[in-house]
Amino acid sequence: MNIILLTKADFFEGETDIVNKQFSDGLQRLHLRKPMATKEELKAWIEDIRHPYRKRIVLHDHHDLAQDYGLGGIHLNSRNAEVPDWFSGDLFSLSRSCHTISEITAHQDGFDYVFLSPIFDSISKEGYHSAFSKEELLEAKRNGILSKNVYALGGITFDKLNEIQNLGFYGAAILGTFWNNELQTNRHIIW
Repeated sequence: MNIILLTKADFFEGETDIVNKQFSDGLQRLHLRKPMATKEELKAWIEDIRHPYRKRIVLHDHHDLAQDYGLGGIHLNSRNAEVPDWFSGDLFSLSRSCHTISEITAHQDGFDYVFLSPIFDSISKEGYHSAFSKEELLEAKRNGILSKNVYALGGITFDKLNEIQNLGFYGAAILGTFWNNELQTNRHIIW
């Protein structure tokens, strides 16, 4: 199963050390999502990531930094909904957040991949509950909607990866389960 790791929304001591270690251990894609961060804060964070790994980072905000630092791509969301004029699909990946099945069908073309959320009750956002029944997701699977380039997001734990795969998703995007486990147990993850 393909797995994407998202950063926590806030900065914390030792975060870039953990990220460098995860890249070293095989993590292929990290989404840098710090919605309240300034451009200067993101620059400092990126500069702490080893050069060979920067191409594996996708930005959610301050997209122009992808050019400045040779990052892997940009992610569109409600804060940054438009593709920048400078964007080139030959140089950067393009992804976006979706919250309905119809959004996926409307946006799959033109994007390298999309996130569908929340699949389960969120671990990192209190009160953010699943938006889909199992039947809706299985119907989307039968219609071939989830298999192309759709990552499940929201409440994804390591023990739910098989269920995500059985629902037909191409991959999973994780956040809370990784950071809660990593910070509490320093557990080694096999990417």
